[in-house]
Amino acid sequence: MSSLSATIQDVFNEPGCGKNATKSEAERKKGCTKQLQPGGAAGGCAFDGAKIALQPFTDVAHLVHGPIACEGNSWDNRGAASSGSDLWRRSFTTDINETDIVFGGEKRLYKAIREIIEKYDPPAIFVYQTCVPAMIGDDINAVCKAAATKFGKPVIPINSPGFVGPKNLGNKLAGEALLEHVIGTEEPDYTTPYDINIIGEYNLSGEFWQVKPLLDELGIRILSCISGDGKYRELAYSHRAKAAMMVCSKAMINVARKMEERYGIPFFEGSFYGIQDSSDSLREIARMLIERGAPAELMDRTEAVIAREEAKAGAAIERFKPRFKDKKVLLITGGVKSWSVVAALQEAGLEIVGTSVKKSTKEDKERIKELMGQDAHMIEDMTPREMYKMLKDAKADIMLSGGKSQFVALKAAMPWLDINQERSHAYMGYIGMVELMEEIEKALYNPMWEQLRKPAPWDAGSVSWQARAMAQMDAKAAEIAADPALAEATRRAKKICFCKTVDLGTIEDAISAHGLTTVDGVKERTNASGGCGACKGRVEDILAAQPVPVVLQAAE
Repeated sequence: MSSLSATIQDVFNEPGCGKNATKSEAERKKGCTKQLQPGGAAGGCAFDGAKIALQPFTDVAHLVHGPIACEGNSWDNRGAASSGSDLWRRSFTTDINETDIVFGGEKRLYKAIREIIEKYDPPAIFVYQTCVPAMIGDDINAVCKAAATKFGKPVIPINSPGFVGPKNLGNKLAGEALLEHVIGTEEPDYTTPYDINIIGEYNLSGEFWQVKPLLDELGIRILSCISGDGKYRELAYSHRAKAAMMVCSKAMINVARKMEERYGIPFFEGSFYGIQDSSDSLREIARMLIERGAPAELMDRTEAVIAREEAKAGAAIERFKPRFKDKKVLLITGGVKSWSVVAALQEAGLEIVGTSVKKSTKEDKERIKELMGQDAHMIEDMTPREMYKMLKDAKADIMLSGGKSQFVALKAAMPWLDINQERSHAYMGYIGMVELMEEIEKALYNPMWEQLRKPAPWDAGSVSWQARAMAQMDAKAAEIAADPALAEATRRAKKICFCKTVDLGTIEDAISAHGLTTVDGVKERTNASGGCGACKGRVEDILAAQPVPVVLQAAE
């Protein structure tokens, strides 16, 4: 059993990680040595990430070892849906207090495990380490091992105290616990050539149930879903699958890669979010299963299902076109969502005025250009003020984003729809895209917006605060436009690398002074992309925009 620090280092060295892949060989060996900054876990600590990743296992008792606030903060933080057991909906915590901090909380943890087994008799218990017991030295590995021996039940330690890093690290630490203690510990009753694993899918709002009937129709068996609506035993024998689909690589790429390495299960990264994505993923699943021994006729049946579902979804979306004529959408999300819903929105007659690419890869950006044209408005990092101005200037009629941006839309008195993980509606697969169109229509034509835009009685005859804010923004923009020197200074001051606080001007000066042509060269001279690596794409765009140097031929 490896130590927590060794496990973290192993996760940071993950070769399948997109950020790790952008580093040089020497940097990759160092791992991710960037020190955490105060507030770095805001929006989700490592414990929170581990709980998010594993709580959708429905028949497992999830026991949080720590103060009650940790369980209170993490319970029900994702809208995962389940069929069957609802044990995962129970809140179990050791609720350690000041006395436990002085004398240790290991006995309290052992008693809590015993009480859960006596009252609920679950197939397994997941024990989550949090900051306080980790700092006082509680050894949850030893307690879990002793309890498992005593009670004859799997008791799995999840070592992910919040202080070790952010939410995404916690996702991967949860995956490491599954690899070390669960996967491969049981055998299925039988196997088929159609067995697959779905990794990094959490069944938010029950959306995976919109796709599962198609897989069932094709005879494709989901051996294990890690972890949406998952069961402990299915997880334990997931090593017998023939292929795997990775849905969220940021969360569990280490699980998919190590299962391929240990058990020979090939995987691909796909998505059921969007009509074209859904079709592509079904084809890839069929292709991989055929390569692993499934009958070749599976592909013909898959194509027939795809043709039928695309036709049904297309016909359903057709009726929205008159309602969506001349309507514009601002898409503030990231990753594959930055382009995967664009085609469906365009098919319904909506115009995309911009899509954020903050978490998108170079490949994602190329897909956006394919769909929206080479002049597509790709937003790297739009400030709330800029979002507000775009909405108020009627450059967009509705904003699709996550919950963090909703208040900007509400202040602008413009429709907003949640398409991130906190949403209440399921938008996965062909059915999901039709449901997305229905929700957009409801938001656009809700009569409340007309009422909300009317000035309040006390604002009648006076200038509203919104108008004053817009006037200030317009005045600032006019000042910059009227002064070329100020405009250039503003352009050069734009932050490119947030980790190392490197601006555009510094990078351009380094490129010009040293003739730089690669990201590594820019990193060596400016330290840009020397942190998390997320700005690598921005640096590449800057390099591509530089004028081609003219080489003069010497006179002979």
